[in-house]
Amino acid sequence: MTTLDRHLAFSPRILSARAAGKPLVALESTIVTHGMPYPDNLETALAVEASVRKSGAEPATIAVIDGVVRVGLDESELTGLAKAEGVMKLSRADLAYAVASGCTGSTTVAATMIAAKAAGIAVFATGGIGGVHRGGETSLDVSADLEELARTDVIVVSAGAKAILDIGRTLEYLETKGVPVAAYRSDDLPAFWSRESGFPAPLRLDSAEAVAKFQRTREALGIVGGMLIANPLASEDAIARETVEGWIEQALEDAARKAITGKAVTPFLLGRIVELSGGRSLEANIALIKANARLAGEIAVALEAA
Repeated sequence: MTTLDRHLAFSPRILSARAAGKPLVALESTIVTHGMPYPDNLETALAVEASVRKSGAEPATIAVIDGVVRVGLDESELTGLAKAEGVMKLSRADLAYAVASGCTGSTTVAATMIAAKAAGIAVFATGGIGGVHRGGETSLDVSADLEELARTDVIVVSAGAKAILDIGRTLEYLETKGVPVAAYRSDDLPAFWSRESGFPAPLRLDSAEAVAKFQRTREALGIVGGMLIANPLASEDAIARETVEGWIEQALEDAARKAITGKAVTPFLLGRIVELSGGRSLEANIALIKANARLAGEIAVALEAA
């Protein structure tokens, strides 16, 4: 048994899928513990897994449970995580700490990418990545997700960066790090709940097969690091960017007044926007993560054939 084997555990369902040669898609667990309230979090997690299966792949939700990186959770484990309180929110900095200390924690984009790479999973679906926060040029509040995309060979399917971020600076950061950012079937970069961010997409890809071919070419050329596929939300589910901006400005003011900082900022802002939007943002959030899961599954299937 290797050191990695002692810290990584695959569910029977994932082991069976692997034995059958079925492609896998990694899913994060912060959407379960920090993304939305119970029971919406559990219902969404199960619906996202179902979306992956519809595309012909098998979902592998990742979390650290009692110090073990679990790849694939059954419904009872997801339910326990959805109801749990005080669960750590793990990124690159504290993933190993949780494992070493025997803690339970949910994985962010960065931590999920690390675990997916270790587990041999090439595609990961999430809602929106972290990035450079507004005011980041002075606060230096930059998500570890960006560095992870630069170093870890996993395709990340999201609805772009979270709209609460400074999307322009996030794009600049990713360009500096050599991370490909491609919008799916769009010339505009989406912004989470909105189909447009106001920034053109650096690249465009129009099929799962094109994404797979691009990735296999990167591998052949020895180019390391991840790739971001930005999948715009369907028109019927999207919210106008101008409307979203109003909610964000109010939520930012509220966060500043309450002196909320660090890892608490993003969940506070997202939760406050749910309140300000009367639940519209939550509905859009659920729709986009399901759509991203479907596309990620299609890409995973295409990678197997490429």
